[in-house]
Amino acid sequence: MIRERIRSTLSGWLVLVLLLAAAGSLIFSLIYLLSTDAHDSVPGGLMVVGCIVGLPVVAVLAAGFFIVNPNEAKVLTLFGKYSGSVKTDGFHWANPLLTKRRLSLRIRNFEGGQVKVNDRDGNPVEIAAVVVWRVVETAEASFEVDDYQHYVKVQSEAATRNLATQYPYDTHEEQEMSLRGNTQEVAAQLKTEVQERLAKAGVEVLEARINHLAYAPEIASAMLQRQQAGAIIAARQRIVEGAVGMVESALEMLSQREIVDLDNERKAAMVSNLLVVLCSERGTQPIVNAGTIYQ
Repeated sequence: MIRERIRSTLSGWLVLVLLLAAAGSLIFSLIYLLSTDAHDSVPGGLMVVGCIVGLPVVAVLAAGFFIVNPNEAKVLTLFGKYSGSVKTDGFHWANPLLTKRRLSLRIRNFEGGQVKVNDRDGNPVEIAAVVVWRVVETAEASFEVDDYQHYVKVQSEAATRNLATQYPYDTHEEQEMSLRGNTQEVAAQLKTEVQERLAKAGVEVLEARINHLAYAPEIASAMLQRQQAGAIIAARQRIVEGAVGMVESALEMLSQREIVDLDNERKAAMVSNLLVVLCSERGTQPIVNAGTIYQ
């Protein structure tokens, strides 16, 4: 595995001044030699040749200038061999034979498309995720994978599919995790799994979360009825529990205050009436009993 190495470079402004000075000296010397009879002698001719050769050399050295913008990096290679990375923003100069590849270190978003997958219970669901990421290892991003952006896309969608198969879409048990009911826990696990897949590409995952979750259209109607039935059952159960508690409290208060002495038959009648009143969906119509329940 190729690991990132920070490459030191020369200041571009310093080298620019030196090259301009060298180019000016060569041009001045060449003009001076050609305007006089000095070039007729052997030393003078050699100096003319040196000036003529020196100007292309200066031009070649000028190809070593490059700029690194903030949150960017340049990956340097020399004849196919990794030479290092430059992350310091500014004007730089390095060997002009080096190949300089630009790499962005900015934070990026990947919004995956909706994919259909079966959850843990085998129900088809539609799921999509958003992954916030950035490159932190320029060497791995450049040389370990063919295209790191495409790699992020494929592996993020694969991790999302795998996560959806580990949990049910919804559950009615409090201790069991589900995709819809435990969004924070599911997002944390998704981030961990995506990070494990993208680490070899030099990518850091900053955030991963599910941004779309729904049953597939072919079962959406049936699952909606199932959710409604579950909600009705849960609501009824809570109403009954509350009604029983209220009836129990009423009987205890009547007994403690000695308002009325109720035998078992009267208690049963009161419990029946109170449960009907408390659990009924519609408003009850009171009936005044002017007689007695005893024959």
